[in-house]
Amino acid sequence: MCGIVGIVSSEPVNQLVYDSLLLLQHRGQDSTGIATADRDTFHVIKAKGQVREAFRTRDMRSLLGTMGLGHVRYATHGNAASEQEAQPFYVNAPYGIILVHNGNLTNTRELTQELFHIDRRHLNTDSDTELLLNILAHELQAQVSGLDLDPEQVFTAVSRVHERVEGSYAAISMIAGHGLLAFRDPFGIRPLTIGKRVLESGRDEWVVASESLVMESLGYEVVRDVAPGEAVFISMSGEMFSKQCAPDARLIPCAFEFVYLARPDSVLSGISVYEARLRLGNRLADTVAQWAPSGDIDVVMPIPDSSRPAAMQVAQKLGIEYREGFYKNRYVGRTFIMPGQAVRKKSVRQKLNAMSTEFKGKNVLIVDDSIVRGTTSKEIVDMARQAGANKVTFASAAPPVRFPHVYGINMPSRDELVAHNRKIPEIAAYMGADHLIYQEVADMQAAIIEGSSVESLEMSCFTGDYVTGTVTPEYLAWVERTQNS
Repeated sequence: MCGIVGIVSSEPVNQLVYDSLLLLQHRGQDSTGIATADRDTFHVIKAKGQVREAFRTRDMRSLLGTMGLGHVRYATHGNAASEQEAQPFYVNAPYGIILVHNGNLTNTRELTQELFHIDRRHLNTDSDTELLLNILAHELQAQVSGLDLDPEQVFTAVSRVHERVEGSYAAISMIAGHGLLAFRDPFGIRPLTIGKRVLESGRDEWVVASESLVMESLGYEVVRDVAPGEAVFISMSGEMFSKQCAPDARLIPCAFEFVYLARPDSVLSGISVYEARLRLGNRLADTVAQWAPSGDIDVVMPIPDSSRPAAMQVAQKLGIEYREGFYKNRYVGRTFIMPGQAVRKKSVRQKLNAMSTEFKGKNVLIVDDSIVRGTTSKEIVDMARQAGANKVTFASAAPPVRFPHVYGINMPSRDELVAHNRKIPEIAAYMGADHLIYQEVADMQAAIIEGSSVESLEMSCFTGDYVTGTVTPEYLAWVERTQNS
């Protein structure tokens, strides 16, 4: 998962992009980058680590211009340790294009061959973002003749990108001297939202970002989402153009955005993330009531922070006391995002501390947003027992994660998933829990899309059904061989 933002302003944009990335930091902590455009000149700063660590005052002073974009990354493709693969990526022709991308392309092998043998373009990294940028640059080059560039040429190029590229991609790019381009894959798997503010002079200023909280926090009005398959072009003077560039586009957003990844104060695809998590709790409460032994739960506790809304609703609906038994150290990153099992396991106890006064002698229901590898969950159950819990029931607001996720979430290998080829009692035994309860797939989808125009969700990691229709068993085997989390 990554966070991306692009801004077209009438004043220096560096601070706005920086502030936006701080708001999107939860979406990636491996590396970050900012690029600005000062007329025809790009200025770029990229570094490993978090936003506050990466940029110094001298860096910000060098990021000149009134148009800019930014990126926060956690690696789902390529090398997490490589600073060379930090975004944004740049090509010098046509015009000069710089791009950031959230998602995963699933036909990278074919595209790499095409770029070398047909397009005659060189790739310097294993990043699928560099692939996407070069495909866009090649198709844009095919549309232009001379110096002028109009939005229709840009939209035709994006249409060709959609024809060639498979997988998930929300992308923002700058074309030197012309403007900012944003586009989204034909299934709208990864989120992308447009915001605007109008100056007293009447000029429009624009922001495009992964989550709506960026607009609300920076004083922009949320206009709408970029539609699946749509391209939006904003000139350097603030004029906005848009066009649907993919036939048969349909919205199938990623369920994991609502379960875990997005901040609760965001609205994605017209759905409040916070309210979706409340509804997940309501549905989960019914399942807990069905499967948990009667009278066997004294208190309900969340794993802070993303499971708190669901846990509150479980407690309220079941009439059980809600307590906060885990204290979170907010200066340690999310374990899901950290590369390597050993690092994840070590960080759990750095991140969470169980308060014995809340656990001692009690039968505890612990609610988490999801269970992926089981490493964190196993440690949490052990912490609860060490703090004096009598019995530990563990509930997940999401269904069992049994299949790899190939659309931009770090779950490449089935062997890493605790629910793969295990029955629920076997998972409970591995975790050390007395009882384990999962949300049903149908309940999860119904809870998230309730009251919205969204008809279905991308749920491949729960169901094994890959919505793009191009993910084969051979591809999944290749991903497992070549991509390590």
